[in-house]
Amino acid sequence: AIDGVRTNQLTGFGLVTGLDGTGDQTTQMPYTTQGLRNYLEQMGIVLPADKLSSLQLKNVAAVVVTAQIPPFARPGQVVDVVVSSMGNAKSLKGGALLTTPLRGADGEIYALAQGNLVVAGAGAAAGGSKVQINHLSAGRIPGGAQIERGIPTPLLEGASIKLGLEASDFQTARRVAQSINQRFGPATAKALD
Repeated sequence: AIDGVRTNQLTGFGLVTGLDGTGDQTTQMPYTTQGLRNYLEQMGIVLPADKLSSLQLKNVAAVVVTAQIPPFARPGQVVDVVVSSMGNAKSLKGGALLTTPLRGADGEIYALAQGNLVVAGAGAAAGGSKVQINHLSAGRIPGGAQIERGIPTPLLEGASIKLGLEASDFQTARRVAQSINQRFGPATAKALD
């Protein structure tokens, strides 16, 4: 493996709308209401606090959105996202994720996610009986996040490349360095550890 060339994990808090009465029970999940209030304020809509706290938003669910940025990803590229309910929503089927910023471990925004969810599960209930296949409170959005900024890679900086071996012993490292030096000339590579 080339040192510094790896995927990076992103995460964000978002809202899924358009659910058919299967969203969060907002009296038990206050962060869903708070998230909606923040979103509406960004859109220029301000509701009185007493009106917002009494809303029953059965068509909205608070979710955690995750994605992985591959090495060398550039702005404009798209990646898949996974959306998971963090409240008590019964199902995310048929929902659409509102624009959600995705942050890296450093707290910076690297991508924006949105789109319609694909939920692989199915369920039905009638007469006190319930049948469910797979999981209804998580889904994917293929190509659902657009990268807004690239992540710096040490490979693009400096004059050397470090390799990490799968079989980590010094004898193997020394032999790899010898093979590189035989091919590209003496002192091209050296075993560090």
